Amino acid sequence: MLKRKFYQKMLYWKQDAKGTTALLINGARRVGKSYLCRQFAKNEYKSFIIIDFANVPSEITHLVENESYDLDLFFLKLATFYSTHLYERESLIIFDEIQLFPRARQLIKYLVADGRYDFIETGSLLSIKRNVKDIVIPSEETHLTMYPLDFEEFLWAKGDSTTIPMLKKFFDKRISLGTALHRKILNDFRQYMLVGGMPQAVNEFLISNDFSKVDQVKRNILSLYRNDIVKYAGNNQNKVLAIFDKIPGQLAKKEKKYILASLSKEARFREYEDAFMWLDDAMISNTCFNATDPNVGLALSSDFATRKTYMLDTGLLVTQSFFDKEFSDNELYRSILIKKLNINEGMLMENIVAQIFRTSGRKLFFYSRNDKENRKNHMEIDFLLADNKYISPVEVKSSNYRKHSSLDKFRRKFDIRIKEPIILYQNDIMIKEGVLHLPIYMAIFL
Repeated sequence: MLKRKFYQKMLYWKQDAKGTTALLINGARRVGKSYLCRQFAKNEYKSFIIIDFANVPSEITHLVENESYDLDLFFLKLATFYSTHLYERESLIIFDEIQLFPRARQLIKYLVADGRYDFIETGSLLSIKRNVKDIVIPSEETHLTMYPLDFEEFLWAKGDSTTIPMLKKFFDKRISLGTALHRKILNDFRQYMLVGGMPQAVNEFLISNDFSKVDQVKRNILSLYRNDIVKYAGNNQNKVLAIFDKIPGQLAKKEKKYILASLSKEARFREYEDAFMWLDDAMISNTCFNATDPNVGLALSSDFATRKTYMLDTGLLVTQSFFDKEFSDNELYRSILIKKLNINEGMLMENIVAQIFRTSGRKLFFYSRNDKENRKNHMEIDFLLADNKYISPVEVKSSNYRKHSSLDKFRRKFDIRIKEPIILYQNDIMIKEGVLHLPIYMAIFL
């Protein structure tokens, strides 16, 4: 069983809500929602029922659809069908894959008001129009979002619970780790990037330590996402697939803004806006918007037509980048791990930072200024972090990092707004020329 931080959030909900709200867990397919809910139900309740709407008997859909007006009879039939005794305030009912049967979500209002049992809903694509059509969305829901495993959870899976607390002390005191310790943690972090945080991939890695088998798991997940696009994206499916397939190519460029011309010479943002939104709603991608006037209210100056589109999980990005190649052994992964493969490493590094920031609950923003008349005014800052009255510009650098000219220009232009300029790179922690240089794995503390 993989230890997940999300479990604690579920405990907080149970203790605080005490049945006054249902817990709605949103997340991409295969991030571990259903598995964690089952473990939670086993550990925290006297009994539980899981209704999986991806594979539900017609008797249950009929019960929800036509017999929920009498909740005494409804619960009696439900308990009888699943041969489970329900205990007042000690039982949990889980509606799994709730997006496949929206009528059950509408019923939550009345089930919560009844107050006898706790309810959890899980799903993906929960805000897609077809999944909320013709229902009244209940207000009696506590919304939480679940992401792939983060770096600390990955280390927990490997049996390491000491590294991250120790690292936090180095970060807080701005003390260098030394060559040996830094290399060890960086190697673990690169391993995490390649495997990714999808639970099935992590479990396969722990069991087999075979990157080729891990890669096959991730290929299956990517195929599942493509099938979901075809099945659920409606008239936008071709545009969504085109955007999805081009993500690695867009991120491999020096400037990683998504260029619509790569899809079609005549492409316009308004024609593809719904397709980008679909990928966001499905949580397959992490979108980063250009904040044209960097300040603490980054969203206020966002140019939503200028964006960078990252993959939800960097391990999936690695596999997607080589999806057209047959994977027969571990050499590809070993080459990336020891930095001997000619791949745009900046693509992976920037994607993992986006993943870290998004998992921590931050919305993603960057700064881009392209002055065609005066190239000296051009600058590109990978990420902007708002902190009280100030912002911190963050640049992500690969192993051959030499200079940070964009960061220098940004500091001169927005000096009074800046809290701390930050470089994330692959060397040890240091402060140089007023810039905090952090090893990439310390992005988790920002």
